[in-house]
Amino acid sequence: MSEGPNGASPRLAIVDGLRGYALMGLFLVHMLEYFELYWSDPTPNPVTTAVFTLFMGKTFSLLALCFGFSFFVMMDGAARRGQPFAGRFAWRLTLLAGIGLLHGLVYRGDIIVVLALAGFVLIPFDKVRSNRALLAVAGVCFLQPYILLWIAAGAAGAPWALNKPHFFSDPAMAVYLSGDLGQVLRANLWEGQVNKWWFFIETGRCVQVLGLFLIGLVLGRIGFFADLGRFARGRAVALAAVILFAAVCYVLKARTGGHHSGPVFWANMLFGGWFDLSCMAASVLVFILLWRAGGEAVLRALVPAGRMTLTLYVAQSLVFIPLFYPLGLGLYAKITPALALTAGLIAVAAQLLLASAWFKAFHYGPLEWLWRCGTRRSFDIPFRRKPEPRPV
Repeated sequence: MSEGPNGASPRLAIVDGLRGYALMGLFLVHMLEYFELYWSDPTPNPVTTAVFTLFMGKTFSLLALCFGFSFFVMMDGAARRGQPFAGRFAWRLTLLAGIGLLHGLVYRGDIIVVLALAGFVLIPFDKVRSNRALLAVAGVCFLQPYILLWIAAGAAGAPWALNKPHFFSDPAMAVYLSGDLGQVLRANLWEGQVNKWWFFIETGRCVQVLGLFLIGLVLGRIGFFADLGRFARGRAVALAAVILFAAVCYVLKARTGGHHSGPVFWANMLFGGWFDLSCMAASVLVFILLWRAGGEAVLRALVPAGRMTLTLYVAQSLVFIPLFYPLGLGLYAKITPALALTAGLIAVAAQLLLASAWFKAFHYGPLEWLWRCGTRRSFDIPFRRKPEPRPV
């Protein structure tokens, strides 16, 4: 494929744009969360409510969807070359999990390791040739069997199903609020990770990620992003359907709020997850609509960031945790949500500009290049772009 602006192939540019949008939306959530510290004393206001409603749970889901699509691209490319890729992909995931573990020492909310470990489940599903079967499995994942079990058991009066979820207990938070760097690193080595994994398990995000991986795989197989004119009518119908479904879930979520345990709490969790998924689907469809309706020139600003999501995601934590946490400047106790959002938007603009400038001189983001070198076990991979010859 020929390369487009900033080195992105025309076929993948829109997916890179979606990935860049997802990363920036997730970053704004982290900014309003003060990289987790908001939850030590959550005090909602219009700014936090707006950002969380727009992006929380939605942009994470979109990153998972793009991950599944990328899996298809790599496996399909290897198949076309007649090369087995499952083993290399497993090694690639192992390296990604290692990066996630290291990043998790700094920021316990790291999602890299979650996506990497869940990615191993994708490998056998590549052998399933029926897209309907894959969609059926994804549908079961989205139904959230774990949460349905808690609802049913709680309604039947099972004592274990009436307890508060484990992730409500967060001993690591006290360390974040007062500890030095060494103490925070030690807390993130165990207590912080335990709390994070309970959150991903009990909110159903683990099985949701698998479902989104499979949807991304199917979208790759049917050429959903390859020919944007092909599914125009279907996308219009789907957009109307997901907007209606999101509205219903929003009402049900509002009516089941205010509980901390029991069947109603888990029903609220279920409706909230469905609301997030439907909003994510709507955001993808609207993004494509805008891209095709003349907005491509503007949305392409997200493409470079989408090509270096790993580098930018890790860099965000390395920059802002020392700013927000007491181990550094401790700004979480001094900054307002409005100021955090303003700083976040400025940082988004800076990241987009940095990514655009970066790809004028380099082929890959720094961590992306190291990851690729590790996958191939060779540093013989071009990193810096050769300067274009000057006209004589």
